[in-house]
Amino acid sequence: MGRTTRLAAAWAAGALLAAAAPIAGAQAADATPRIDLRVLVVDDGGPATAAIRAELDDAGTPYTNVVLSDSGRPRIDDAFLSDTVDGRARARFQGVVLPNDSPFGASSPEMTALANYEKRFGIRQVDAYTYARPAVGLNTPQDAGYSGTLDGKTAQVTAAGATGPFGYLRKNVPFEDNDPAVNESWGYLAAPLDKQADGATFTSYLDAPIPGGTGRGSLIGQYSHDGRNELVVTFVYNQYQQQFRLVSRGIVEWLTQGVHLGASRNYFAVHVDDLFASDDRWDTKLKCTPGDVDCPGNPTPDHPSLRMTAADAQYAKQWSQSHNLPLDFAYNGVGSEEYRSDHGGAPDPLLQQFVADQKSFRWINHTYTHAFLGCEQNTTVVPWKCQTDLLGNTKWVSAAYINGQINDNLNWGARQGFTLDRDELVTGEHSGLKMLPQQTQDNPNLAPVLAANGVRWIGSDTSRERQQRPVGSTLTVPRYPMNIFYNTGTAAEETDEYNWLYTKKADGGSGICENSTTTTCLKSPLDVKTGFGSYIVPLETRIALGHVLANDPRPHFMHQSNLSEERIGYTVMEKVLADYAGLYADSTPVVNLRMRDIGTELSKRAAWQSAVAAGKVTAYRIGNAVTIAAPDGVQPTATFPEGTVQVQGSTTTPFGTAYAGTRSGWASPATGGAQLTFTVPGSAAAAPTATGHAAPVQTPATALTVPQGVARPVPYGPGTARR
Repeated sequence: MGRTTRLAAAWAAGALLAAAAPIAGAQAADATPRIDLRVLVVDDGGPATAAIRAELDDAGTPYTNVVLSDSGRPRIDDAFLSDTVDGRARARFQGVVLPNDSPFGASSPEMTALANYEKRFGIRQVDAYTYARPAVGLNTPQDAGYSGTLDGKTAQVTAAGATGPFGYLRKNVPFEDNDPAVNESWGYLAAPLDKQADGATFTSYLDAPIPGGTGRGSLIGQYSHDGRNELVVTFVYNQYQQQFRLVSRGIVEWLTQGVHLGASRNYFAVHVDDLFASDDRWDTKLKCTPGDVDCPGNPTPDHPSLRMTAADAQYAKQWSQSHNLPLDFAYNGVGSEEYRSDHGGAPDPLLQQFVADQKSFRWINHTYTHAFLGCEQNTTVVPWKCQTDLLGNTKWVSAAYINGQINDNLNWGARQGFTLDRDELVTGEHSGLKMLPQQTQDNPNLAPVLAANGVRWIGSDTSRERQQRPVGSTLTVPRYPMNIFYNTGTAAEETDEYNWLYTKKADGGSGICENSTTTTCLKSPLDVKTGFGSYIVPLETRIALGHVLANDPRPHFMHQSNLSEERIGYTVMEKVLADYAGLYADSTPVVNLRMRDIGTELSKRAAWQSAVAAGKVTAYRIGNAVTIAAPDGVQPTATFPEGTVQVQGSTTTPFGTAYAGTRSGWASPATGGAQLTFTVPGSAAAAPTATGHAAPVQTPATALTVPQGVARPVPYGPGTARR
């Protein structure tokens, strides 16, 4: 275990001691409270509380959301916060998220109830976005501090943050600046008070240089006072911004003291479609792709199709090994047979190379010829339409044809010596699945053929369907399309097509910009010599990295053409990995899963989140013991400190896997909905005395600024109106 991991584990275990402490004045054996593993979120409708809710949702962490503007909302009082179960005091919530440090007003009954609750049970409070001032242990921004935009600035994890809740980060936390014309962030930078109130301390976890000054101001810090702990956040954010994605894990771990339901990973997998086939090339003069139905002419010798070579295959192996990122190749066997036919029956060197190196990659059936498997298409019109019979019924590609495409490709691969699996499939263009606007339902012949062939996972396109869904007994695995076009092998071709798609007609573009309300267009065409590196690569990196940092296992996909000629696909992947390595410590590596494991992860999450939403999950801790009960067939997910074990009868086994300084994962399922039990490290300790009331809480001295780019997220660029 590395130093960062040990320190993070020590922090998590130490934090648990206070949270699991018995009520003061009682014997530990009798009065250790029960703490339910559920978070209370007091929601003001702002982007900061929405971001924390999104983090809890994505991880599968249960919470109760109380909307301040709801006239029928529950009153936050002692009865709402705690009660007694089986003679034992119960805290209904393990942590409290407030929109600021005093949403109910100074010395209000609800704020007093919360403060007393937090003191009694050792519960922590996150102030999602609040003003820097003495009431939270800080000087005001006017006192040698700063208030204003943080766009483009870089904050840093402090030494205390690195040994505490943010030890999974490398050091730097850059703030986005996607649009210079829009304020995308806002914050208050202030130093902790030189003289705190009696017994109070402020420990900064994330800070930044104060513009125009010589000191540093806190952006996230722990204010300990009156027997309570607050995490004071003095910048505003939304759920999509990178700066929030970087610190969100630490906010939740601090809040829950390292013990909570739900788990989070940073995932990155890349599928490469059309292996062995040739992809038609973009024509920079015609501004279309010869071979497509909407482009005159066909590929010519002076304008050849794009296909990887044996040298490209060798490079793929070397690159994958050196970057520790196995690639998933979706292959079409007909492409290799066409090569043999075009070369007088000579062996295909690309095939030979991949057969020799097949263990370096993962393989997905992409059908034999990449045929369209949905409705029968009428391509005499643009856009194409589904053909219909005399009664107006849609004509569908037959089950026999779909079956042949699946099995012919598997049989061809077996003859070449590939070791293949039958349970994963990506159809050409994701066809067979519904494809709006032309095809409003799945090909009814698809699901039975998938089941008959043992296909459990079928690739889909997140730009059409983001959520996993069943296709008969098969489940989809939504994939993110990367904006590295299938018909480009050089940076100049990619940039030329990019300009065509995302500039106005007046600038030589396609007109999409004039007709679409969801596409952010280029202000002017990119230089075809430099635009790929200066604009497209950084943009696509931000988009992909945004998925990686969002606990999103969905894979990305590009095409074999992008790994040929100038190999432009690697440029984006390399920057994603390099940027990630500069942000995260070694304890938090990128997780690379194959397609079936991604599908399984999504399926487990759906079942878990459904059970949580339905109130069918119970979880709590008493001292060092954690108990989880879920419906039969639903596998629980959790995050615990290092050293946690699952107790099964008289045996114990380490829980989960190490990640980001904690142990997390899916717990071994129990049968019949039985309880699962765990033991976390640490021992009971004395709790703070729960007498009197909390000190009066002051409301912010000024209105909190929420800039346009936080209230309404700024798209990254063309095609990213929805991140």
